[in-house]
Amino acid sequence: MSPVTIVSGDIFRLHDCRGHPETQERLLRAHSGVPPGTPVVAPEIASREDLLRVHTSGYVDMIQNAAASLPEHQCRYLDPDTYITCHSFEVALYAAGTGIQCVRAAGDGTTLFALIRPPGHHAGASSHLGFCIFNTAAVAAAYALLHLDRVAIVDWDVHHGNGTQEIFYFSDNVLYCSVHQEYLFPGTGRREERGAGQGEGFTLNAPLPAGSSLADYRKVVIDEFLPAILQFDPGIIIISAGQDCLSDDPLGGMSLCPGDLGTLTSLLAAPGIPLTLLLEGGYGPSHPAAIAAIIHALEEPEEIVR
Repeated sequence: MSPVTIVSGDIFRLHDCRGHPETQERLLRAHSGVPPGTPVVAPEIASREDLLRVHTSGYVDMIQNAAASLPEHQCRYLDPDTYITCHSFEVALYAAGTGIQCVRAAGDGTTLFALIRPPGHHAGASSHLGFCIFNTAAVAAAYALLHLDRVAIVDWDVHHGNGTQEIFYFSDNVLYCSVHQEYLFPGTGRREERGAGQGEGFTLNAPLPAGSSLADYRKVVIDEFLPAILQFDPGIIIISAGQDCLSDDPLGGMSLCPGDLGTLTSLLAAPGIPLTLLLEGGYGPSHPAAIAAIIHALEEPEEIVR
């Protein structure tokens, strides 16, 4: 594959709340895993129209007004886990816009890995949750559907992406595949959650028990996700890349090592479908090494033995 380009920027430091697990320091640690010489480009901002493809206007207005009401250097919690600052609306617009930027680049044959924050996969059409304000992967997928017939989203974050699932639950244009730790926050993502109406069968959930290893993840990807993706024939795969599935992550309980994320990347790259990656979770000390493994796998994929 072609060399990977990182999308990130200084704007993300403006969404920060001391003592919270999801801070700018987390993004800086992730950046420390990017190999020297890897190209980095600036993020692009999303428009209101981009957001409204997946979020309600009332919700977008609420976030904008809540952020605008805050003084500098003050945090406000929207729920027990999700905070905003006076800059968070703008920052979240850049995170969402980066997803669109990644989709456009994939169409031109360039693989982008977006190191952005806040994360997005818990945000629903009209709801914030779990550190997430706007759903970056959903915004990116909705934009992609303006140009493509079908989009696949693969979410390997240790937490189920309830917001992404909700947004596309009735759609047959988006195949949503999530492998996650069962019974963990937010409590969704059971196997029987398979979509509804036209979307029935286009949501695939693979909850795994705590302590699951690469062998368990490989089985899910090879036996369940890849056959479904190949049959679905999407124009792009968007990866919600949350590395909180690592064994040393304080918010999860899985047993993956940094190199295992490279293996998952190689598996999903193997069909040759254009793909892009959007940072979700990842809070442990080995997160930088996982970032390095993902980038290496994108540039020199492992030979996969099934």
